[in-house]
Amino acid sequence: MTLFIDGDALPNLLKPIIFRSIERLNLHTTVISNKKISIGKSPLILYIIVKQGIDEADNHIVHLVQKNDFIVTSDIPLADRVISKGAYAIDHRGTLYNKENIKSHLAIRNLMQEIRNSGEKTKGPTPFSKKDVHCFATYFNNFLAKKMN
Repeated sequence: MTLFIDGDALPNLLKPIIFRSIERLNLHTTVISNKKISIGKSPLILYIIVKQGIDEADNHIVHLVQKNDFIVTSDIPLADRVISKGAYAIDHRGTLYNKENIKSHLAIRNLMQEIRNSGEKTKGPTPFSKKDVHCFATYFNNFLAKKMN
């Protein structure tokens, strides 16, 4: 299994959690973004910077991902694309996406986008909190523990 990270919107608070897991589990990781980011120095981590543009990083992740890989992303359409290839995805708040739930998450996301496009004001996501960090760490590490054993 390779861990892929959609790096463009990765919260800084998650970087040490991810880095510790990479080192502890000897987990090959690819960070893809359209700007330079770092979650730490390790021979296990490959950083790829793609050109600027909508979905450039997403498209590169989808191109590289294989069955049973694991992706960290807050992008629900990207999660849907990698799940269709047999991979797994988790968002920054600890939501694990899978074949059973991704279509409903995608439908809600698309509905909210349509509402915003019609001019309606909607609430955005709640601010990223320590509770979100805790949820991410719990689900991320539990998933890795199951899949790496």
